[in-house]
Amino acid sequence: MYYSVIKKCDIADGPGVRVTLFVSGCTHHCEGCFNPETWNFQYGAPFTEETEDEIIEALSPDYIAGLTLLGGEPLEDGNRQALLPLLRAVKKKYPQKNVWCYTGYLFETDILEKFCVQWEGMKEFLSYVDVIVDGEFVQAEKNISLRFRGSENQRIIDVHASLQQGKTMLWEDGENR
Repeated sequence: MYYSVIKKCDIADGPGVRVTLFVSGCTHHCEGCFNPETWNFQYGAPFTEETEDEIIEALSPDYIAGLTLLGGEPLEDGNRQALLPLLRAVKKKYPQKNVWCYTGYLFETDILEKFCVQWEGMKEFLSYVDVIVDGEFVQAEKNISLRFRGSENQRIIDVHASLQQGKTMLWEDGENR
């Protein structure tokens, strides 16, 4: 897997101050994408053990709320497999920090019905992710007033509550309207 950038002080992609990893590679190619250079699977630098260590270290300050994965597309096959060891390490060292994942894939059909069947590691991957923002960016539904998402069709999903309830549960923090 390749990645384009690591932001160590991000306040736009989830609540609080976050470490954000922008992975490379995306097959969605959404019109109006804010990061089209990351469509290329070889854009940026290789994701190495040193990269993982850098992210783990960047998460260490108490003021860092968590990790956000976006890109590109974190749930492309090669990307999700490469990210699983990172998620294991993050949740082992920082169980109190939350993990957000932005994906163009849909939670119910693509992630639960397809990826969980095709890849044994997907259920473990989901166990480490607290929130998924799902759905492709749709230019015609762009709304710059939305919190933590770019278009009206995208949803902010509480992964653990959804899995427990057996239905999609939206994440709420009082400001997410």
